[in-house]
Amino acid sequence: MAQSLVIVESPAKAKTIEKFLGKGYKVLASYGHVRALPSKQGSVDTDNNFNPKYHVLPESSKHISTLKKEVAKSDELILATDLDREGEAIAWHLLEALGIDEKGDKPKVKRVTFHEITKPAIDEAMAHPREIARNLVDAQQARSILDYLVGFNLSPFLWKKIRYGLSAGRVQSVALRLIVEREEEIEAFKPREYWSIEALLANAADSQFTAKLHAAEDKKLGKFAIENEEQAKAILGELEQADFSVSSLEKKERKRNPAAPFTTSTLQQEASRKLGFSARKTMSVAQKLYEGVEVNDGTHGLITYMRTDSVALSDVATSEAREVICKLYDESYALAKPRTFKNKSKNAQEAHEAIRPTSIARTPAQLKPYLSSDQLRLYELIWKRTVASQMAQAIFDATTVDIAAGDKYSFRATGQVIRFPGFMALYIEGTDNGDDENKEGLLPPLNEGEKLKNEQLSPEQHFTQPPPRFTEASLVKTMEEYGIGRPSTYASIMNTLVTRKYVRLEKRTFFPEDTGRVVAKLLVEHFSQYVDYDFTAELEEDLDAISRGEKAWIPQVKQFWDPFIALLHRKDKEVSKADVTTEKTDKICPECGKELVIKLGRSGRFLACSGFPDCRHTEPLNGDGEPAEEPVMSDEKCEKCGEGMLIKTGRYGKFLACSGYPKCKNIQPLEKPKSLNITCPQCNEGEMMEKKSRYGKIFYSCNRYPKCKYALWNEPKAEPCPKCNWPLTEIKVTKRWGTVQRCPQEDCDWENVLIPPEKKAPAKKTATKKKTTAKKTTASKTAAKKAPAKKTITRKKVEKKDA
Repeated sequence: MAQSLVIVESPAKAKTIEKFLGKGYKVLASYGHVRALPSKQGSVDTDNNFNPKYHVLPESSKHISTLKKEVAKSDELILATDLDREGEAIAWHLLEALGIDEKGDKPKVKRVTFHEITKPAIDEAMAHPREIARNLVDAQQARSILDYLVGFNLSPFLWKKIRYGLSAGRVQSVALRLIVEREEEIEAFKPREYWSIEALLANAADSQFTAKLHAAEDKKLGKFAIENEEQAKAILGELEQADFSVSSLEKKERKRNPAAPFTTSTLQQEASRKLGFSARKTMSVAQKLYEGVEVNDGTHGLITYMRTDSVALSDVATSEAREVICKLYDESYALAKPRTFKNKSKNAQEAHEAIRPTSIARTPAQLKPYLSSDQLRLYELIWKRTVASQMAQAIFDATTVDIAAGDKYSFRATGQVIRFPGFMALYIEGTDNGDDENKEGLLPPLNEGEKLKNEQLSPEQHFTQPPPRFTEASLVKTMEEYGIGRPSTYASIMNTLVTRKYVRLEKRTFFPEDTGRVVAKLLVEHFSQYVDYDFTAELEEDLDAISRGEKAWIPQVKQFWDPFIALLHRKDKEVSKADVTTEKTDKICPECGKELVIKLGRSGRFLACSGFPDCRHTEPLNGDGEPAEEPVMSDEKCEKCGEGMLIKTGRYGKFLACSGYPKCKNIQPLEKPKSLNITCPQCNEGEMMEKKSRYGKIFYSCNRYPKCKYALWNEPKAEPCPKCNWPLTEIKVTKRWGTVQRCPQEDCDWENVLIPPEKKAPAKKTATKKKTTAKKTTASKTAAKKAPAKKTITRKKVEKKDA
């Protein structure tokens, strides 16, 4: 029987597809990309029509060898890589790496794609094979070459002008500019004061409600109409004796539609808001759900392809959604005709469906025993969003009441009540400020002309707020709105910025680092066109035109390259390192009287004497670019020379330093280690102390360090191990295993569960998986015992029983 070889990217995907195809097919994985441009100069021949000099990735060599052996035994080669440009390029690279002619007869080459890994979708794809779409390959190749040309020419420029090891990227640099410029807006922001006045009113039945001052002399009051407390008090004085009555009352019906099904971008945004997932984690978990998970009736891909700009749903999906809605609620929540959505994002490519469950009838509750916590949460989010998109509108009764306060002023009260929840019974889209719930309230029964009692008048001071810093969700949203890059690349872009230490991510919020600021400033001042938002978006449009066959890739790359390299050569001569890394100030050096300048070092910006190297005076800067606070004398005395100890601020926070410096260089932590009254078990001389690492993590070590280097990450307990008699044990607390007392010695497996973990629904596991888990746990335990100061969480006694 003739054999058909099917190649996909991942082994998980291969395993799922092979089960659906059955006999006569062998499915193997390429393990992602197999060829790429080498990370060195000269990988693109700019003098020869930008000819790329690809090479097989070192980690892919063994996979290519395996695939070559299988191809030799096969009559048919089916390339089933992903259905986007990147997947198309991987299919083409596979043919090149395997040395196969797409037009040849042995093997016969076919290209298939499917937007979901289900048997119907795979059967449909196999029935309608096609050739590799060279337009898509050219578009992806143009993107790779452009990114290479920018990265491998602009990065060395940064090395010379700022510091070695920095990098610049075609899209990465634009994302950095967004973050830095937002921070500059925040720093330059000057809050403006304004006041509001609220009245607590009551009707004849003593039902209370609040209303806000809305107008004066029939003119609506703007936000800054009441600028200060004096104006607010003057108005209050006029209102104290005013009579309040209902001047007008208006009731309206309002409707609200659900959000569209997920695209790559909106999934990343909503997973960040609701689940706290990074963009990278979202795509990783979604990939596993797409490739296939073993559930009660076999292995299935649970969601459709997760790299998409489309908000469309198939007829099958909308009909399934209607059935589920009628089952969960009733027909009043379902639609007579499926709802369709229009994509609002720039440069959207709507070649296939939105991200949705492959079977909407497969509810999150049914899949709970088979999915990890993260997989279940993301699947539930996708499932709810998809079903809600096909549910009826939410209907509100909105009431607006205008209240006359004397002859001059008018207050307004609004209330809204959900008459019919519709889709909101299942799902409400999140917002970047975290306010997911629809504000609703009920006003008491009121009639026009009705007199009201003034219970209390409350003035309130406000200040305008600066624009918020970017979160992962809001940065993704902004980049998509500008048309910068592709949603599938956002996760890697943000990860690169953090890895390069251009920005830091704290509580899901981006803060630019000093190095990132300097890089962004250099690029904006000298390469403004190439970090311009519109220019970057237009380049994406050109790449889209290449993918549609409307433009050729070589002229487009040349159009970018010629002015870019000319500008780079000119700036290389014009810009000096001092211009970029040194900033003048009006401060004077206290040691030599010369001007102090701001310089950029490995740890960020600092003040330094312009007379360097003759004068080496330096001062730290705080986060606002201002000199750090002056050292304060503490109550402590130096244990070496008896001088007072100063409280100083360093790279890792505050510390004590001898005021006798430079004669005495003694420094101590500000927070002294806490004694545990436990003798060190290793040297039997020192005492175990609770200390804090430079990153703020608590650990426990001997006070004779560095003579004795015994240390633990877990809290020691002055009870000997009952099995090996080691003088102390340790307490380990984790969500997974609960609270466990155990022996810290690597050759002892004694442990005692003090507080068991919370019970969870048992996941379905095979005997093979249990054995693997036990082996991994043993290996993890051994590694942890060899380096007690970096011990990982391991499970000893219980897992051995399971195995």
